[in-house]
Amino acid sequence: MTTISPALDLACRSALGARTELIREVQNGLQSRPRSLKPWMLYDELGSRLFEQITALSEYYPTRTERSLLERRTDAIVASACADSQPLRVVELGAGTASKTCLLLAAAVRKRIEVIYMPLDVSADALEIACRGIESAFPEVLLEPVVVNYVDSPPKLEDFDGSTLALYLGSSIGNFMPQESRTILRNIGSQLRNGDALVLGTDLVKEESILIAAYDDNEGVTAAFNLNVLNRLNNELGADFDPTGFRHRARWNPVASRIEMHLECVRDQYVEIASAELELHFREGETIHTENSYKFTDNTLDALLSDSGLKIESTWKDERSWYAVTLSRRLDEDQCDRK
Repeated sequence: MTTISPALDLACRSALGARTELIREVQNGLQSRPRSLKPWMLYDELGSRLFEQITALSEYYPTRTERSLLERRTDAIVASACADSQPLRVVELGAGTASKTCLLLAAAVRKRIEVIYMPLDVSADALEIACRGIESAFPEVLLEPVVVNYVDSPPKLEDFDGSTLALYLGSSIGNFMPQESRTILRNIGSQLRNGDALVLGTDLVKEESILIAAYDDNEGVTAAFNLNVLNRLNNELGADFDPTGFRHRARWNPVASRIEMHLECVRDQYVEIASAELELHFREGETIHTENSYKFTDNTLDALLSDSGLKIESTWKDERSWYAVTLSRRLDEDQCDRK
């Protein structure tokens, strides 16, 4: 049985509200210097499909590495999160299509416990795909999807008579600036009770050549994914971008410890975005910064979670130490005050 959250009835965050937000962020980002667009703009219907293709590319190691780690640790994670066969609520930030989450749900179902799955995502299309797949594979799991921008409008979790396991997989936390990352984790961590847990997937620092290849693949799928944001602005806001006038660039910023994705203008050009009432002049070589992907070390990961009021309990890495999955719990208030 599928229970749809009331939030899903608000026309998926309301088409009008989503359009207003898109216009506002486009105005803010493209009139600033350097120019930028919010990463969530990459994930329209086509963008989401392209990203799913990216996760299957040979160069893009994070998805398969994280999946391998979860395959080996799901029973331990569920056992740690849910003692004494009490009901389990799984809350996932940025759920997407939830392909890896099924591993954890399967482990919970094997324990014959009541499971509620609450996926949170900005993409209604991705949530629909996720819920359809989970309902088919695990009909005993109760679904409560919520379409929400969990960064700007973090949802409040209702009281729950059982354990809550929060998930944030795919190294999605790395797409945010450090302060934003702490805010996201603190928002979810503050709603965890004693015994509840957070499972976080994070990509780790490694050789620059490996990182660049993961974000600039030979087949050009990542380039198409990045350039598609221009098509989205053309389709939804009446812009007249010529995508051939830009090219995808992936850069490693060692000082900030992040991969940066940019769209580089290849010639001087003017662009009009009708619905945003913008007329823009792009010079050759100018870029639009579209996404970051921060990479962590043991120390920066520990600092991120600690500063967010969470304490690492277990860490699992692959054999090459390219990726980490951590299980953490909320620090007591007095411990947070002493930090």
